Amino acid sequence: MSKVLIIGAGGVGQVVAHKCAQLPEVFSEIMLASRTKEKCDRIAATLPRPIRTARLDADHVAETVALIREFQPEMVINVALPYQDLAIMDACLETGVHYLDTANYEPPDLAKFEYKWQWAYQDRFQEKGLMALLGSGFDPGVTNVFCAYAQKHHFDEIHVLDIIDCNAGDHGKPFATNFNPEINIREITQRGRYWERGEWVETDPLSWSMTYNFPEGIGPKKCFLLYHEELESLVKNLKGLKRARFWMTFSDAYLTHLKVLENVGMTRIDPVEIKGQKIAPIEFLKAVLPDPGSLGPLTKGRTCIGCLMKGVKDGKEKTVYIYNICSHEEAYAEVGSQAISYTTGVPAMIGAKMMLTGKWTGKGVFNMEELDPDPFMEALNQHGLPWKEVIL
Repeated sequence: MSKVLIIGAGGVGQVVAHKCAQLPEVFSEIMLASRTKEKCDRIAATLPRPIRTARLDADHVAETVALIREFQPEMVINVALPYQDLAIMDACLETGVHYLDTANYEPPDLAKFEYKWQWAYQDRFQEKGLMALLGSGFDPGVTNVFCAYAQKHHFDEIHVLDIIDCNAGDHGKPFATNFNPEINIREITQRGRYWERGEWVETDPLSWSMTYNFPEGIGPKKCFLLYHEELESLVKNLKGLKRARFWMTFSDAYLTHLKVLENVGMTRIDPVEIKGQKIAPIEFLKAVLPDPGSLGPLTKGRTCIGCLMKGVKDGKEKTVYIYNICSHEEAYAEVGSQAISYTTGVPAMIGAKMMLTGKWTGKGVFNMEELDPDPFMEALNQHGLPWKEVIL
């Protein structure tokens, strides 16, 4: 039994709090902290057992250190903004607690996925005897574990990897993002990037597409090539990888709105001065778009996220597809959030469970595919994200 501090009270934080509260045998005490304590209190009121809440500005290491010392958790689950990762890691090092997040650090003034800032913490976490688990969401996170599972059980080498993410849900809004608008739009509007024969190849944003026929009645959907952070660690840790790409579906309406917003400068991340105040246009856009947390009761349909892998086993070519399908309606019925938050929050809880129960141990900074996939894959089936594999 362990205390855990959850930082972040958005849609993912809500899911993590719910799923941790369901396992008192693992998470004996829970604190939920956010810059807006009222959000924490609203989530706490919906949980099956009492938790503590607190106001915290995680940009400030000293505030996080003080809260950790007051509550004395064994680990921190960071589901705050990616800009805050390093500050929270610093606080964990200062207080001697384990760390977990769902997305890699991004500098506020640079839209760029890169693990270098967090990998640089390897020696410090190792010296302190602490474990930092990076990217324990779905993609990154579960997709990394799918690859590790396939490498362990199906392949001697994985040569080609396509991670394919489909949200076949509909919330009825003209334009809205399913998670933090600022992070979502920064992710989509940057240049595409994929791994091919030992080097990174860049593409113009959303310039490459394919149609993929998704299983279980979802059917054919147009997918666009993006760069996504799990590729950076997977190309290091998968044996024999020759090509790795990430694909995501978008509706025509979404892309049209996004293009218009880009054309008028609303997706810019550099500050603009207005009446003596500086604000990044994307921050203003975030304020006027629908709150992703409000989309839960409106969103119908399913997500499908999976890894299509081709490689060799015992000298023979082999293709394996491992995927999860998640219902927006079922996610909302259980935890009050749509499936995008659910598929990120459940793996965050599972990653914490793996660490606190000793299934995953280590000193230093780890990506998900570096650890034994089997107990995590078993836990996915237990906690609401069942997976299937197809040998093609």
